[in-house]
Amino acid sequence: MADFWQPEMEVQQIPRPCDHEVLTSGFDLGGLRLRNRIVMAPMTRECAPDGVPTLEMARYYARRAEGGVGMIVTEGAAPNEEGRFGRNVPRLYGADALAGWARVVAPVKAAGAAILAQIWHVGGFTPSMINMPDSLDVSRVSPSGLAATGYPVGTAMTTRQIARTVRDYGQAARQAREVGFDGVEIHAAHGYLPDQFFWSESNLRKDCYGGDIAARCRFAAEVIHECKAQAGSDFIVTLRISQWKQLDFQARVVGTPEELSDWLKPLVASGVDGFHVSTRRFWDQVFSSSGASLASWVRRLSGRPVIAVGSALLDRDFKAADGKKRGALSPRTLQWAADAIEDGEFDLIAFGRALLANPDLAQRLVSGEVAGLRDYDRSYLETLK
Repeated sequence: MADFWQPEMEVQQIPRPCDHEVLTSGFDLGGLRLRNRIVMAPMTRECAPDGVPTLEMARYYARRAEGGVGMIVTEGAAPNEEGRFGRNVPRLYGADALAGWARVVAPVKAAGAAILAQIWHVGGFTPSMINMPDSLDVSRVSPSGLAATGYPVGTAMTTRQIARTVRDYGQAARQAREVGFDGVEIHAAHGYLPDQFFWSESNLRKDCYGGDIAARCRFAAEVIHECKAQAGSDFIVTLRISQWKQLDFQARVVGTPEELSDWLKPLVASGVDGFHVSTRRFWDQVFSSSGASLASWVRRLSGRPVIAVGSALLDRDFKAADGKKRGALSPRTLQWAADAIEDGEFDLIAFGRALLANPDLAQRLVSGEVAGLRDYDRSYLETLK
């Protein structure tokens, strides 16, 4: 894991299957049995008209389930109107949207994969901040009326608004269970609402939701607890976290292992079943004192299962130049993932763009038939194939 990727590395096609079989071994996430360690990462597709999942979306997810992934984490779905990113991003409320999700879940589970619904509240964030058109006219809210330093958005949440939003998350989890999901993932990364509470640059509150990192975790901890309370203590709830933000790739919530421990403790105490740790490259070291990755540190300090995500099987991260346009196969990143899982650094590895290009990626990894894997290019992002 010390041989870190460099942008100028020469990429070669995968000549043989992975040396280790650990990627194809089963795993227990809470009480949920997964057939292997391969996860489909959540990817925003904006193909749900007015937030309603379609039959085309159902077929898109079913293809990855039939292709052998152990678990799918869906694209983010809003728990309420003010949390929506855009009009064609799915909702997790309303009878029409829930019926659409039921059509998505059924074939995925019939194909043998587990599926979690990602609950995504953008908080004080708008698509225009990343040069995308705004398709909704909603009142944005956040911890302090900020998306980041110098980015005022909407209004600071009152304690009543916080309590209502927590309940909305819980209701979304309960409804996810009712339509057949195996669990939910709370999107608390990349500068969206829970992460806006975590980050000292966007959380300037003076009440019990602001202050040190433990206090800034209160909102997320309440959300996890409410999801368990409404959906059932046995319903899986994972949390996606990151250091980087959409508006600041170099952002850091914490700077030391000790601060990371303080970040994780309230979340573990709230009953979270696992963490989905998002970095631009899953193998990068997070603290100068150690070569270990953020996923490895989270696994070590939390004692909870960890999904690692970030550029698996690709030669460039998605924030690099051309990263969203193309990506060639990089076999050693796959080997690093297998080695890390075998060494107990994390438990599961998530693939995003590689799975867009190769719906049967997991099946090929399991069987060793990887010679025909396709490189990623943007055309796969532009359709629901």
